[in-house]
Amino acid sequence: MHRLLVPSDALAAETVTLPRDAAHHLKVLRPKPGESIELFDGRGHTRAYAWSPEGLHAVGERKALPPSSLKLTLFACVTKGSRWDWTIEKAVELGVARIVPVISDRCIVRLSSAERPAKAERWMRIAEDAARQSDAVWLPEILPAVDFPEALALVRTCDRMFVGALTNPPPPPLLAAVTSESMVSGASLGFFVGPEGDFTPAELAALLEIATPVSLGPTILRAETAAIYGVAVLAAAANRS
Repeated sequence: MHRLLVPSDALAAETVTLPRDAAHHLKVLRPKPGESIELFDGRGHTRAYAWSPEGLHAVGERKALPPSSLKLTLFACVTKGSRWDWTIEKAVELGVARIVPVISDRCIVRLSSAERPAKAERWMRIAEDAARQSDAVWLPEILPAVDFPEALALVRTCDRMFVGALTNPPPPPLLAAVTSESMVSGASLGFFVGPEGDFTPAELAALLEIATPVSLGPTILRAETAAIYGVAVLAAAANRS
């Protein structure tokens, strides 16, 4: 079934007039008369409609689905171009609740304060497309990019926090660290991954005061690969508990 993102109040209508972006998607899809289209608002509500040349007409009641029990925040230092877009897309597919883009000392990407709100809007559009295509009914929160010191305050809001880091002695693998922790249902989890040039010693020291260091395997991963590796392991562990 094709899916379109609409404002919440649209789902109360028996006949819907689509907003511009959704109308454009529908035009590209070229539905046939009577074909079902699912509308969703990104806040857990969905409703089935049937398409006709006259418009979309409701064929079912509005459904409300609770948010996932996975309360996972991805803290990721912003990478270049399409790599960052890919990180957002895959994190949404895996069900993250929040994405915190971070600008650390060794980030290649630098964003001025003036640029950050517009970037966050663009990143949310990427998240909306990923949700539409992956059957997600809840959209994550995507913050405007924050500098590393600001990110530390947000890290403290997570019940359990993990950071991919090279330490001495070597840290345990992420899966082992998660297994050894008591995963309380509903606990908020966080995963922090550094930039291409890794954390500075001062940044890592600050993180290790409030986060558990973990290994992501024997090979060196790109920053975007590390981000999704961490999200996937934590999502799997949380869904198992």
